[in-house]
Amino acid sequence: MSLSAAAQSKTWTYVDGDWHEGNVAILGPRSHAMWLGSSVFDGGRWFEGVSPDLDLHSQRVNSSAISLGLKPSKSQDEIVGLTLDGLKKFDGKTAVYIRPMYWAEHGGYMGVPADPASTRFCLCLYESPMIPPEGFSLTVSPFRRPTIETMPTNAKAGCLYPNNGRAILEAKMRGFDNTLVLDMLGNVAETGSSNIFMVKDGHVFTPAANGTFLSGITRARTISLLAEYGFRTTEKALSVRDFLQADEIFSTGNHSKVVPVTRIEDRNLQPGPVAKKARELYWEWAHSTPAK
Repeated sequence: MSLSAAAQSKTWTYVDGDWHEGNVAILGPRSHAMWLGSSVFDGGRWFEGVSPDLDLHSQRVNSSAISLGLKPSKSQDEIVGLTLDGLKKFDGKTAVYIRPMYWAEHGGYMGVPADPASTRFCLCLYESPMIPPEGFSLTVSPFRRPTIETMPTNAKAGCLYPNNGRAILEAKMRGFDNTLVLDMLGNVAETGSSNIFMVKDGHVFTPAANGTFLSGITRARTISLLAEYGFRTTEKALSVRDFLQADEIFSTGNHSKVVPVTRIEDRNLQPGPVAKKARELYWEWAHSTPAK
């Protein structure tokens, strides 16, 4: 049963071979994913007539599924094709979030691991406006990112996100929009919802992908576009102090692509020229690239 239209934006979900309008019921109390968290997803975007890197997002959800012991049932091309079909159900005015998902319905040995044979798939598309590029504020979270030894950090797994959620909620309680989350060694890993970059003396830096966070598709695309333009990005271990002393800070992520940071702790920042150029380059590239 769908939730009321007042509760959610326009939504279409593909599951079990057909499209359904709204937030369709797909889990029961015995579903493995419901009580043991065996779900993975990915996030693509449609905006202004384009859907950049849709192929890579479709590919990554399959890789995430395998990392969590699930069995992908759709190829990259099938997911792309379903997405392009589903996008026709929207008015083409509001940005759409594209979320392919896999989860386990049943468990294996003693019910704890997922039974890969019970893997299910759905594709959920829903209207979700992108946040404007005016910028957001950051603090430093008391919570840390796990390592691959303790959590499936090599997958875009649903079980990782309650930790990000509590980090963001704690930051909001202190008057900030988002937060820097550190790894277990105290290096900056990411924000609670996106990858992070900083600029010092004209040089771009971003935390090295050390297995504690997903090295995002939009992150990689931004690094590549900046390099083609002439900005070299260094990936290295970065401290909170590095960010506190940065000339500019910006984030990259699927939801809103490239967005500047305008305050870190008690220090105000102006949206910088590198962040502005990165966003411009991304938009130019996205609009010159057909969906695939």
